[in-house]
Formats: sequence, structure tokens, C-alpha cells
Amino acid sequence: MIRFLQPWWLLAIVPVLLVAGAYVWRQLRRRDYAIRFTNVELLKSLAPRGMGWRKHVSAVALLLSLLGLALAMARPSIDRELPLERATIMLAIDVSLSMEASDVAPTRLEAAQVAAKQFVQELPPTYNLGLVSFAKSANVLVPPTKDRSAVSAAIDGLTLAEATATGEAVFTSLDAIRAVPADGANELPPARIVLLSDGFRTAGRPMEEAASAAQAANVPVSTIAFGTDNGTVDIGGQLQRVPVDRLALAQLAESTSGFFYEAASAAELKRVYEDMGSSIGHRVEPREVTHWYAGFALLLGLIAAGLSLVWSSRLP
Repeated sequence: MIRFLQPWWLLAIVPVLLVAGAYVWRQLRRRDYAIRFTNVELLKSLAPRGMGWRKHVSAVALLLSLLGLALAMARPSIDRELPLERATIMLAIDVSLSMEASDVAPTRLEAAQVAAKQFVQELPPTYNLGLVSFAKSANVLVPPTKDRSAVSAAIDGLTLAEATATGEAVFTSLDAIRAVPADGANELPPARIVLLSDGFRTAGRPMEEAASAAQAANVPVSTIAFGTDNGTVDIGGQLQRVPVDRLALAQLAESTSGFFYEAASAAELKRVYEDMGSSIGHRVEPREVTHWYAGFALLLGLIAAGLSLVWSSRLP
């Protein structure tokens, strides 16, 4: 189906129609004048010989050429459907103060950033990838996108804050997955959540509630634990122990059919998405065909000029 990207330029057709109307009016007036001419033999001697209908061909070709140019100004286009992969992975990274502990060199947060960026590099480019950070609350830093550079830049910009709302990280990730455009598909996209944390929840909804929500949405949550039992961090001038809660992270992964890791390699992380499947939607994109109209107009203009030169030795 043809549609116009700048339809107001279709007003350019109006002067073309006025010229066409003037030409028709002029030809009718000449015919009326010829009928009133009483000396028919003299009229035949004055009129060009052998032209007949051909005298109108070049004029019609010229008018069609002008019409084609007027339509081209409105930027005609045709819609085409592009397949669009909807499968989505959300990275959720803990930025609580306990992630500043240096029991995992150089710190838990920096180790998580390295792992997350490695995951970004290894992930197939067709998948959507989003980023959530969480401390006292959870926030979508990058909604699901195929722009890997945006996710990597947001990972580099993570900063620490108080508290740990692990359950909220799952709920926020699920909301981001639901927000992925349908693009003509009838179901939610296949999705996974990868949560990087040291585990202990101190704010927000319980992890058990988050696990139930992920189960209901059929979204596995894979967890990666960063830390040891000997981790410490300076909070308000006091050195506090911040052991990693492996049990809570492992239970979250197990209850949602995800995977639990303590030190995940690139090969292991592929398990997160290798069986994820696919959901293909379609995005409609206009393909401009202005050059077709302009080329057709040029061809008609050349035909009008050529016929006029051949039949009357002048340009129309």
C-alpha cells in the first residue's frame, strides 16, 4: 500500500490540474473557433498536416510528468514488515554498600561489573537486554534493547547506595519484560533474569514473593553470588561483616528453574539463555519510493520532449 510521508505536498497536484484544465479549455475554444470559420478549404490549407491526435500526446506526457514530480514531493513510501526478535534478558545488579567489600578483588561490585560486561559481550545480538540496579529500591537503568553499548555504559556508571531490595529487583525486571512491545505477537516474550548480588535482603518485598511472581510469569531467575563469609565493609566509620547469603540466592534460582553460580565462567553463563527459545514479532517500517516517482516523471518528460521534437520540431 502506498502512503505519503509528507502528504501536505500533495497540494502541488493542484497547479498541475489547473494547467491540465487550461489546456482542455484552450483546445475546446479552438474547436469552437474552427466551426465558425466559414472557408473550410482555406482552414485546411492553414492547419498543420498529418498531426491529428498526435498533437495531444506530448502535452499529456508532459502533464503526467508534472503529476509524477508533484507526487514525488510528498515522499511516497510502501510499508514493509521486518521480523523482530522479542526474547529478553534482564541483568539486575546489586549496588548496596556491602558490595564495596574487597573479599572479591578488587571489590564485589567491580567483580560484578566485569562479569556483567562479559555477559553483555557474549550474548547473541538478536536478544533484547535490559539493566536494573537495586539497593533500597530497584530502578530500570536501561529498558530492554539491542543496543549493547548503552547497557555497558550503564554498568560502568553504577554507584553504591544503602540497603538491599533483592525481591524488588525481580519485580522490577518482570515489569520491564512485560513492557517489551508486542510487535504483533500474542504472548509475552521468552525471558530470563540474571541477578548479581551478595544476597542478604534488607528492604522491599520478600524474595519468596518475588520467586512466586517469576514462577507465575514463567521467567527463570539465575543468580550469581559475589562474596565470602569473611567479607567486611566500612559503614559510617565502623567495620561490619557482610557475609554472602548463598542459600537465599540458590533458593531463588532453584524455585524459578534458574541456575545458581558463585564464580560463573562465560561458558556457564551461556546456559542461562541457550534454551530460551524465540518469539518473532514484526515491526512495520516505511520504505521510501520517491525515486520511482521521480524517475517515472523524468521518463515521461523525455518522451514528451522527444515526440514534440519529432512531430513539430519544437519543445512542448
